[in-house]
Amino acid sequence: MAPIITLTMNPALDIATSADVIRPTSKVRCSEARHDAGGGGINVARIAKALGVDVTAVFPAGGSTGAVVEDLVARAGVTARVVPIVGATRESFTVTERTSGQQYRFVLPGPHLTVVEQERCLDELRTLAGSADYVVASGSLPPSVPQDFYQRVADICRETGTLLVLDASGGGLRNIASGAFLIKPSLRELREYFARELATESEQVAAARELIDRGVSQSVVVSLGADGALLVTSQTAERFSGIPARVVSAVGAGDAMVTGIVVGLTRGWPLVEAVRLGIAAGTAMLLTPGTAVPARSDVDHFLRLAPQPHTVGLV
Repeated sequence: MAPIITLTMNPALDIATSADVIRPTSKVRCSEARHDAGGGGINVARIAKALGVDVTAVFPAGGSTGAVVEDLVARAGVTARVVPIVGATRESFTVTERTSGQQYRFVLPGPHLTVVEQERCLDELRTLAGSADYVVASGSLPPSVPQDFYQRVADICRETGTLLVLDASGGGLRNIASGAFLIKPSLRELREYFARELATESEQVAAARELIDRGVSQSVVVSLGADGALLVTSQTAERFSGIPARVVSAVGAGDAMVTGIVVGLTRGWPLVEAVRLGIAAGTAMLLTPGTAVPARSDVDHFLRLAPQPHTVGLV
């Protein structure tokens, strides 16, 4: 059985294209579009497979877009357990303005899943989780799914003895009270969670440590974009610098970071080294168009460039 199970409750057909200039009202002539299977957990599954780790992706899918997502996941060589739904899988649309390099991202809310469809997703997860090392639950929740859904996922992981890695924002993050092994909020998401500016490094470490003290998670990785990341546990706090790279697209970089961390852990690496691999994978993702998976050689290259972290503390 695959060591990693991913759960994506709100998958998407990711469409990426570009245009010379984006202006309101006028027609925007775009280049040929790229289509990828997307949504946090699906991105994690595709990248993990590219890094040589077996993974099973659990996700609901419906409509013609859902069929395309299923096909793209299969082409990536990822084993999938798909829960059929009545609603249509959403699309996400990214346009890069070539003259400025700015990206415009249009993200739809997703389909309404029935209670039965939601329960089938949890049943699939429960069936698979017991034989896996890690469950990665990642991405937004569709409109009809309760905000405490990820707490139910955490409860299943606790029952099966599987370690949960959670990458969620908004209500999905605010409504998990316990049971995660690792959570990966961005700095923006951490600020939204606490409704505080968290302007200094010590304040960011303190906020992450507060999540640990509450029992939400055993460890927290705060992604800082180009500035790297913070790893906080109950005992230590480590600051990782970012790796300079040419940015083609930033879409999916956070998912790649999560993937690198979990892949490192499945290799038996210490958490600090796994986070270095996460930063390398996230950096490699910046080189790819749309949500195309990074080349394994690029991940290895950036891992060699990734500096060792330094310890930080509270003031």
